[in-house]
Amino acid sequence: MSSAPKKSSPAKRAADGPPSSPASQTPASASADLPVNRYLVYFVLAAAGCAIDLYSKAAIFRWRGLPREKNEWWIVDKHFGIETSLNSGALFGMGAGGWWLFALFSVIALVGIVVWLFVFGAARDRWITTALGFVSGGILGNLYDRLGLPGLLGRDTHCVRDWILFKWPESGLKIFDPWPNFNIADSLLVTGAIMLALHAVIRRDNQEGPADNPHSS
Repeated sequence: MSSAPKKSSPAKRAADGPPSSPASQTPASASADLPVNRYLVYFVLAAAGCAIDLYSKAAIFRWRGLPREKNEWWIVDKHFGIETSLNSGALFGMGAGGWWLFALFSVIALVGIVVWLFVFGAARDRWITTALGFVSGGILGNLYDRLGLPGLLGRDTHCVRDWILFKWPESGLKIFDPWPNFNIADSLLVTGAIMLALHAVIRRDNQEGPADNPHSS
């Protein structure tokens, strides 16, 4: 003959306190049980992405030289190829000359990413960890250039080295003829940003789905 499970009294439940939730966790408790492989995923992606970006820049600039007229090398004729260029600003050349400001923002972003992942525990999510590994690799690659470390022209130029050339004249849009030159670091940043956007949309849909479905139980 089985006996019913004992129920704890309201007084005992009050003494035990409310159950813990992610929102109520302290930074120390949030990071205490992170899987070791999350650290590996993030730091390996960030380091590898930065290394590949820097190697490709050095190799391309050694091969094609500094920017000059008619220096395109086409892989897909008149659409996709290689052309070295220097960007002293940010996306589309905005903020030209403000390299120190972009470098400062880059350092702040890197610190914020590491704190969010490993202090506040966002690294529990493998997708977010991977996305931010890509983003960090891109930030590091372009930060290296903005600090003037390549030593181009025998001096610190503080310019980002770009070399990927893309044109789509058939689109009829001036911005695609050509698209501003970019590099692997930029590609990593865009990939990570797209992954984060997808994660936000999918998570929102998963949270709203049951409430929107009248037949859900």
